[in-house]
Amino acid sequence: MEIKNLTTEQRNPATMHIDSMSTIEMVKTINQEDQKVAVAVGTQDDKIARAIDEAAKRYSKGGRLIYIGAGTSGRLGVLDAAELVPTYGIKPERAIGLIAGGKGAMYVAVEGAEDSQDLAKRDLKDLKLNKNDIVLGLAASGRTPYVIGGLDYAKATGALTISIACVKDSKIGHHADIAIEAVVGPEAITGSTRMKAGTAQKMILNMISTGVMIKQGKIYENVMIDVKPTNSKLIDRACRIIHTTTGASTQKAKDTLKEANNDVGLAIVMLKTNCSLNQAKSLLETKNGNVAEVLNK
Repeated sequence: MEIKNLTTEQRNPATMHIDSMSTIEMVKTINQEDQKVAVAVGTQDDKIARAIDEAAKRYSKGGRLIYIGAGTSGRLGVLDAAELVPTYGIKPERAIGLIAGGKGAMYVAVEGAEDSQDLAKRDLKDLKLNKNDIVLGLAASGRTPYVIGGLDYAKATGALTISIACVKDSKIGHHADIAIEAVVGPEAITGSTRMKAGTAQKMILNMISTGVMIKQGKIYENVMIDVKPTNSKLIDRACRIIHTTTGASTQKAKDTLKEANNDVGLAIVMLKTNCSLNQAKSLLETKNGNVAEVLNK
C-alpha cells in the first residue's frame, strides 16, 4: 500500500477546521480523538497477552527486551527501555532501545536512516542478538524499512519478534511472530503520528514491559518490590512497602529489611511466612525468586 493510502496519513473530518477553532474547542476536539486510542488498543488484548507470555519465557532465560524503531516510534522504544532500569532494578543491558540513526536521532532526525534495512541488521549484530532475546519493532505506519530489516534478522537468529503498528495488515506484521495493530484512525493533525499513534504505542509498550516484569516476580500484589534502597529516601520507601504488604510495624519492617540485607522481597517473605532468613531464601529459590509465587499458594 502506498504511503498516501495509509490510515495514519488520512485527513480527519473532525479536525478539518482546527486552525480556526477557539483554544477550548481545539483542546476538546483533540481530547475526543485521544479517547479513541484506548478502544483501539483494547482490540489487541489477545495479541498483547500472547506477547507478554512469550516474552516473559525468554526473558526468564536471560533474554533481553530490544526495541527498534525510527522517529517517534524509535524514541518511544528507547523511553520504555530506559524507564525499566530504575523502575524494576534491572541491569541496563537487559532492556535496550535502538533508534534508526543512533543516539543522536533521539534529538535530531538523521537523514535516510529509517530507509535502511541493513542498518538495523548491523545494530542488532553489534548486540550479539541470540534466540532468547525479544525484539519489538515499532512503526506507526507499519512499513519502516529499518524495522523490517531488524525483524527479519531477529527471526533468522531465532529471537522472538513482536511488531507494533497503527494500521491494519501492516508490512512489519508480516515479518513478526506476533503482530499488534492498534488502528487509531487519522490523526487530529494529518500525519502527526506522535499523537494518537504514539499514545497507542506507549500504552502497548507499558503493558508488555510491565507484564514481563510482573511475570519475573518484580511485583507483589500491586507494589514494586525490587526497589534498591541505596539512600535514606529509598530505605524509607522500602520500609513502607514492607509495612503495607505485611502489616508489620515500621520498626519491625526496618529491622527485617536490615536482616535481609536490604532485599525487600526477601524481607516480605520472612514476615509473611514467619520464616528465618535462610528458610525464606530457600523458598524463593524454589520459585526462581518470585515472591508472588511463594506467597500466593
